[in-house]
Amino acid sequence: MKFLFDDEAFSFETLRTTGFAAYGGADLGEVLTTARQIREGDEASWHQAWKATAQRVAKIGEQALASGHRISAREALLRASNYYRTAAAFLLEKPAIDPEMTLLSAGQHDTFATAAALLDTPVQAVSIPYEDTTLPAYLFLVDDSGAARPTIIYNSGYDSTREESYFVITAAALRRGYNVLAFDGPGQGAALREQKLVMRPDWEAVITPVVGYALTRSEIAADQIVVLGYSLGGYLVARAAAFEHRVAALILDDGIYDFHAAFAATLPPFIGAWIEEGRDDVAVPVLTMLTTLSTQVRWGLRNGMWVFGANSFADLIRKVGDYSLDGIAHQIVAPTLIMDPENDQYLKGQPQLVEKALTGASTTLVTFTENEGAGEHTHAGGLGRAHQTMFDWLDATLSG
Repeated sequence: MKFLFDDEAFSFETLRTTGFAAYGGADLGEVLTTARQIREGDEASWHQAWKATAQRVAKIGEQALASGHRISAREALLRASNYYRTAAAFLLEKPAIDPEMTLLSAGQHDTFATAAALLDTPVQAVSIPYEDTTLPAYLFLVDDSGAARPTIIYNSGYDSTREESYFVITAAALRRGYNVLAFDGPGQGAALREQKLVMRPDWEAVITPVVGYALTRSEIAADQIVVLGYSLGGYLVARAAAFEHRVAALILDDGIYDFHAAFAATLPPFIGAWIEEGRDDVAVPVLTMLTTLSTQVRWGLRNGMWVFGANSFADLIRKVGDYSLDGIAHQIVAPTLIMDPENDQYLKGQPQLVEKALTGASTTLVTFTENEGAGEHTHAGGLGRAHQTMFDWLDATLSG
């Protein structure tokens, strides 16, 4: 689904940002006027245009708040948070030390935190014990009654954050009586950017303490904990669920059986052979050349190096080889909704492999089509249809 840009990566990220308008994360006019300032495939103009919009809209929110206009402030600050995230999407040459990435990350967090305090429902910033540190999280509650309610644990993926969870699932969940616990795990959001924690394949080591924390909260119904994996999170939560059996249901948005295979499918096959043979001296120059030809390849490799803590493009591709459900998928027992976008440019065919492998769980595979507007990766631009499917399935699964 081409949206405002011919460049596939720019098109998808613009659609992703715009799709959050359904929950106050964007305004169409702001998106259109920003896109006009961006040159096709030019990452510098992308960064500058979205940053300018984020700062302008944040200023509107700050002025509204200072004048006592609570709702206007909240709405503007929510949009600004989403725009700050978008501005940083391709700022990946040296993200770990780039002061501009630090500025944009802080902008996303600070505008969201201020907006969250203005929501009509309670939000708590919490810390989840994890190994010798903690993971940052938000607990979004339906109300302040203290009643135990079904709760969705939001697990992001390759480039998402706990702030983005509000648009991805939280606003829709709160409307339907579900709490949401959204956290940044290793390789994600503040856990990566501030704590320098990188991705790990044994995600049960992450989800187990998150579920453990959830069980300490009286507002969370212990027998109605649902784990949702967004993008790469679709692999992470499935892997974790093979070992962590205290969850009532899984939602894979979208299903991933073998992340390495999906990753490698975007590259010429001979590169994988070279890396397997240890010929990094020829593989890395070719991969570097490919980054000059494709925004999507450049984004995938650069972001992956940061997220996975890899020291080269070849090292990254070796690391993702550990991200597979092979040999463990049969251990998943929770009812599982597997979401499958018809035109997924990253994970084509992976949801079907997950469904086939989950022999120990009841599964529901739903394919979303381009004709219904939800056929892109994570159903960007079609959240209404995606949420209707998720929550109708959840309501039936938890009540049954």
